[in-house]
Amino acid sequence: MAGNIPDLIATVRTGTGKGAARQARRDGLVPGVVYGGGTDPLPINIQFNVLLKKLKEGRFLSTLFNLKVEGHDDVRVICRNVQRHVVKDLPTHLDLMRLHRNTRVNLYIPVEFINEDISVGLKRGGVLTTVRPEVELVVTADNIPTSIVVDLANVDIGDIVHISDVTLPEGSRPSITDRDFVIANISAPSSLKSEGDEEEEAEEAEVEEEETSEE
Repeated sequence: MAGNIPDLIATVRTGTGKGAARQARRDGLVPGVVYGGGTDPLPINIQFNVLLKKLKEGRFLSTLFNLKVEGHDDVRVICRNVQRHVVKDLPTHLDLMRLHRNTRVNLYIPVEFINEDISVGLKRGGVLTTVRPEVELVVTADNIPTSIVVDLANVDIGDIVHISDVTLPEGSRPSITDRDFVIANISAPSSLKSEGDEEEEAEEAEVEEEETSEE
């Protein structure tokens, strides 16, 4: 189930049209519209600095937010578009869509590794390489998982964890369905790799000597 959904605080924008939008920008705000959910569109303003920070954090267009507007009930929303200044590349307008409980959306869910302390491969000195620290899933708005759990207990050196090896939260599925992509793997430590390379080189040298003597 979902953990803490980040809040997105906004105020109602009085007036519509280009004039009101320009005034909002002069006041250090970014105008926007909340639509969908079977109710009328709601014109809003969001603090420019707050929005810019969230944009820099990444995944803004695939993050579910709890929209808080004074005088209105909290509602879950997802951003569907951010317009930017053509030269400065700064946000000038955004569109937010209200979500019903059964609305399906694409969200990036972080990967959580468990049982690292008893992992077969890690106890042997293996190194965990995370290929995908988060995975894009198709989920419903009322059942958003906090993480995708990967159990490393029986993962050995050389093993690869694919998406098919993971039990996904109920009602979720990967957005990528055409291939069994890799989430992580446990590789041999560099010391073991070096020893293996030296042994291989020694074996090749022996074979070459044998071939030479036979000639």
